[in-house]
Amino acid sequence: MASIVLVHGIAQEQRSDIELENEWLPSLAGGVANAQHPDLADRLWPIRQGVPRVARMAFYGKQFLTPDQAGPDSALSPEHLETASEIGLEWLTNALDSTQAQDAGNARLELEALAADGADLQGIGAVGGRVIAALDHIPWLSQAGLAGVARLNKTLGQVVRYLNEPDIRACAIDEVCRHLDTDTRVVIGHSLGAVVAYEAIRSYKGQLPLLITLGSPLGLSAVNRRLQKPPAFPSSLTRWVNLADRDDIVAARPRLTEVFAINRPPWARLDSTYTVDNGSSPHRVNFYLTKEATGQAIADAM
Repeated sequence: MASIVLVHGIAQEQRSDIELENEWLPSLAGGVANAQHPDLADRLWPIRQGVPRVARMAFYGKQFLTPDQAGPDSALSPEHLETASEIGLEWLTNALDSTQAQDAGNARLELEALAADGADLQGIGAVGGRVIAALDHIPWLSQAGLAGVARLNKTLGQVVRYLNEPDIRACAIDEVCRHLDTDTRVVIGHSLGAVVAYEAIRSYKGQLPLLITLGSPLGLSAVNRRLQKPPAFPSSLTRWVNLADRDDIVAARPRLTEVFAINRPPWARLDSTYTVDNGSSPHRVNFYLTKEATGQAIADAM
């Protein structure tokens, strides 16, 4: 089994585990090298024929190749629409703190319009549809492929389906768990993959030295209220490092301590105030992986 288990985010259904490994590993090795651990970086990349891979991808994207049940807002079930609406409102609120003036300004206008429309909107369908449509007006969300109505099937819809459809959740968690054993030192989850990784570790019976979550939506109350178990520190975990870019609207609430430090043993660590700068692509996994904070945490665990 692998020493490092990788867990991807949304919109990867047309990819494969090998393809994603080859995309992530150079950046992962780069982060370790940036943290001044060249020997470990050399073990991670390049891949050598006949040498077992140190890191493997837990690939669950294929679960979304089936006909998508979370279609345009008019086709959403009430449960799916409620979840999408709650996530959308939190994304809009996060965008208020963006360093990008257009994102912050548009978010303020959309939230003001939603508040003004509130008296005229009746039922979750009307409110949810209005919130999802508002996401299309936030430039960063559109550029990241996370906008509302037009992209719901491929992006936000996958988060909604994971949180509301037990079969998809179970398959994704099982894919992570089948990679975990006594050799595993690190699990790294990006975006929705951070949620999958967290829930898999909650069910893992062994001991794990390190969980790294990158661009994680676990700080969203719409997400953490829908976890399989109430939020708490995983009993099998020694250290959890959560990294977020200030402009990563998906993960704009990096401080997870007040929600996830419950039942944390005194010897375990939750480092959840780390913020990094990913430049013009704040949610991009490769930019998170190359950070010194990521590489140093991996080196410590390995």
